[in-house]
Amino acid sequence: MTGPLFEPLTLPNGSTIPNRICKAAMEENLAVQPGQYPGEKLFSLYRQWAQGGTGLLLSGNVMVDPSALTGPGGVVLQKGTDLTPFRKWAEIGKSGGGQFWLQISHPGRQLYKSMGETAVSPSGVSLDLGKFSSLFAPVRALEPGEIEAIVTRFADTAEAAEEAGFDGVQIHGAHGYLVSQFLSPLVNHRDDQWGGSLENRARFLLSIVDAVRARVGPGFGVGVKLNSADFQRGGFAFEDAKQVVEWLNGRGVDFVELSGGSYESPAMQGNPADEEEVERSASTAAREAYFIDFARQIARTATMPIMVTGGITRLDTAEAALASDDHGFAVQILGIARALAAKPDLPELWRQQSCETVELPQVGWSSAALKGLATMALTKAQLERMAKGKAPGDGGSALKALVADQWRTAKRARNYRAWRSG
Repeated sequence: MTGPLFEPLTLPNGSTIPNRICKAAMEENLAVQPGQYPGEKLFSLYRQWAQGGTGLLLSGNVMVDPSALTGPGGVVLQKGTDLTPFRKWAEIGKSGGGQFWLQISHPGRQLYKSMGETAVSPSGVSLDLGKFSSLFAPVRALEPGEIEAIVTRFADTAEAAEEAGFDGVQIHGAHGYLVSQFLSPLVNHRDDQWGGSLENRARFLLSIVDAVRARVGPGFGVGVKLNSADFQRGGFAFEDAKQVVEWLNGRGVDFVELSGGSYESPAMQGNPADEEEVERSASTAAREAYFIDFARQIARTATMPIMVTGGITRLDTAEAALASDDHGFAVQILGIARALAAKPDLPELWRQQSCETVELPQVGWSSAALKGLATMALTKAQLERMAKGKAPGDGGSALKALVADQWRTAKRARNYRAWRSG
């Protein structure tokens, strides 16, 4: 099969990805414990994706701070980390001819209480998840010096990733994690240089980008994941995203991935909480690619390629997502996550036109928060099977997957706390 989906793309740094399909980041929680480093499970998982024909692999969250993990099985890469397992991971991820980038992240206030740490955020605003709010750690506001230290941590991690042989890093500024918290007026109530106006709220992200780019070589990739909107009334909105992309122009960013939502409004799983935002995104949701319309509009502003991620499971939807709009602007990279957890060789199947669509496990529960957790648990069940060298299956029962995920998470949390106390 030929067409835009399988055309190579040369990035601003001069490197080329062999096709436009990216394995978008998913929360894997498969790190070796103690130590929080990649091991055989992640090697097995990424070997399958690398051999499946994907042009660009993005890792799940790789944490810049050992005290701040999105989950107890998360990988940590910081200054001084032994790079031996990371070098093997990078080699495996690139073994199919595509590129392999690390997504580097800090959860901020989206930190589970079971981790035994205190969460940080711009202003100490806790998550509001109703009866599930108690699952998350207490939150305090960051001091200015701590903000600068976290900026440095992102640069340290990027430098280590380059040394280990990865092709680039993606700075996670979406889904309600720390960078996204700085951008959101609902969470960032600061009155210093890091809060208030959008320019000040974007300073944290722009400082990280500048620090990372200054620390790595010109051929090393630097990407940003950004919410097109938070899908919460009064939150980070589409016009804000457009302005931030304009500020990213000229800063050595190789692509911007657009997604949306947070733990409070999981639009990245197709469940935006705000009714107005549901109506606003209905046309794109009907085509499975929730953020494509937003992405095409932002592509008019961007000088770097735009990547869109959001629920694509069908070949015709993927092809349509890369088509130009009436003004000649187009998304240039397509991020696929859950479909690649179901079929790790999906790009090759699409190339051969032997698989038109992927059936994803569905959760019909009424609670948006519980539905989001169960949806993630089903995907993690598939990743767990692949990490053991098995076919992914369908994830099984949503309830059983959720219970199993909670059990694994509790065990990993105990191991993590023991590692931290040591």
